[in-house]
Amino acid sequence: MFAAERRQLILEMVRANGAVSLRELARVVQTSEVTVRRDVRALEAEGLLDRRHGGAVLPGGFTRESGFPQKSHLSTAEKTAIADLAASLVGEGEAIVVGAGTTTQELARRLARVPGLTVVTNSLLVAQALAHANRVEVVMTGGTLRGSNYALVGSGAEQSLQGLRVSRAFLSGSGLTAERGLSTSNMLSASVDRALVQAAAEVVVLADHTKLGADTMFQTVPTELITRLVTDEPPLHDERAAAELQALADQGVEVTVAGPDGDASAGEAPPGERRPRRDMPLPGQRRTTTRNGGLGPQLRSASSLSDQASPSGERARVADLRRR
Repeated sequence: MFAAERRQLILEMVRANGAVSLRELARVVQTSEVTVRRDVRALEAEGLLDRRHGGAVLPGGFTRESGFPQKSHLSTAEKTAIADLAASLVGEGEAIVVGAGTTTQELARRLARVPGLTVVTNSLLVAQALAHANRVEVVMTGGTLRGSNYALVGSGAEQSLQGLRVSRAFLSGSGLTAERGLSTSNMLSASVDRALVQAAAEVVVLADHTKLGADTMFQTVPTELITRLVTDEPPLHDERAAAELQALADQGVEVTVAGPDGDASAGEAPPGERRPRRDMPLPGQRRTTTRNGGLGPQLRSASSLSDQASPSGERARVADLRRR
């Protein structure tokens, strides 16, 4: 393939998807990442796209959100490794919330093996991945369906999360920076993600290296509220991505990185077993891990779940969490 043909294909992929990693571009055009990087620099010089950490995005500073069909084919190996590591953080009998996204969908597929788990979600894809898990309860929020990512959004979704308390929230997004935290391109999605965060004692962000340094319109989780980041190994040449990770760690985020050889993608880890990872040094522990007991295996709404908890029962459960 001639250079002009490669660059035209690269440009078409970025325009179709909003953001594409160098690894994915190299795979599609069947050349090395070094060659693709030169092509991306040339296209950036012409003002046709912008370079980001390990990838390319549409010009203009703020990346737009891609639809589910496009995002589901991007960085698949990275998402698999991230999901494997994130699943190892979840224990038996825990109650968690899982937001919408293709990476969280991969996580949900692995959570089906955790017994006694309760998963609260606004994502139809997450619910579908857990629908046949015999010992996992799926709690759906209310809301209005947003077809581009199969998520429930709006006031109905936010109100159904009021009064809910779980141990962890697992969220993804369109961009992540140490300065601004996690962000997304859609206002309704951002609002629901903020409600999910308020329901959790800890916040775990799942983001591949192409999202590091990317900034989008609506902030969902400020950096100081992120407990842990689970990401993949950035390319060796990507010093800016490494700097972004270190900046996040310096602000107290525990950074967990999947190995460069796909350590976490060799298969699903049994519940409680942790796969190899690299944790960056932190200034100190910021939050304590808490766990809730699971409920029976059925599908219900989040509002009906919170309605069943009396004020005295809720106080006793919070006290129990604090003792743990």
